[in-house]
Amino acid sequence: MLTNSSILITGGTGSFGHTFVPMTLARFNPHRLVIYSRDEMKQWEMAKLFDNDPRVRFFIGDVRDKDRLARALNGIDYVVHAAATKIVPTAEYNPFECVKTNVIGAMNLIDACIDQGVKRVVALSTDKASSPANLYGATKLTSDKLFIAGNSYAGNGDTHFGVVRYGNVMGSRGSVIPFFLAIAEKGVLPITDARMTRFMITLEQGVDLVWHAFEDMVGGEIYVKKIPSMKVTDIARAVAPDARHDIVGIRPGEKLHEQMIGPEDAQHTYEYADHYKVLPAIHNWSQDPGRINGGQKVASDFTYCSDNNANWMSVDALRVWIEQNRNKVGKI
Repeated sequence: MLTNSSILITGGTGSFGHTFVPMTLARFNPHRLVIYSRDEMKQWEMAKLFDNDPRVRFFIGDVRDKDRLARALNGIDYVVHAAATKIVPTAEYNPFECVKTNVIGAMNLIDACIDQGVKRVVALSTDKASSPANLYGATKLTSDKLFIAGNSYAGNGDTHFGVVRYGNVMGSRGSVIPFFLAIAEKGVLPITDARMTRFMITLEQGVDLVWHAFEDMVGGEIYVKKIPSMKVTDIARAVAPDARHDIVGIRPGEKLHEQMIGPEDAQHTYEYADHYKVLPAIHNWSQDPGRINGGQKVASDFTYCSDNNANWMSVDALRVWIEQNRNKVGKI
């Protein structure tokens, strides 16, 4: 599907874009892959990684600017929406700015994609959008709902929208693994709560799920990959086995456990070999055989949370992953 196509990724200079772009170039050889973002320095640094590859283009722009989006989307077949204000404290202290990017930006992109005849759009979501406890999560839940409803706004057009939701990305910039590695020599690691658990996913797994969504979606689906969990204390042990743990308490808006599918979505959720799919409740789309596509409906009280997960990553497995990826942990 993506072979010889034109693809645009919003927020493409972030962690996801740095993995999606080279993987997609290698596997699908698209005609054009456009990185759309507002930071010229990040674009300049990223451009050096691709050695003037004629397939890779850079477009300065903001998802808040609908006219600029329309220009950038001209001739684009597929879009990955990765642009977001996503640091929880930043969103709490700058709520208007968070809404402008995560909500108004989503609305702008939906309208522009429909107007420009884009074929398929996959928006990246987060565990924090499931039963949100902070502003960032609330804006991403709103964004998810907008992209689902975008399939109705497209009418009989050819533009289809889907969502991919995943949790803590292992080793990404600002995540707990590089933070612990940076301060491990002090011999003390701050732990918010000894009971805290988190999902563990690699950026490569996130890219695979986006590719699958492009191939599988009819429109309005939320894709959730089956991934392992870990206790935060075990993450700390993997990074620094001898470090003392200092319990500092949960920060405002932070959850004890991550949730990617809540009980309110169970009646619309189907299970597959390596992922779940939450189907849209509107228009009876959750009953559509094309969207169900062989899935098995989950139990009525089903939830997918990091503390009730059947799959757990061991301390040794994480330690091996860190050693194999140490050169890029925290870099993107």
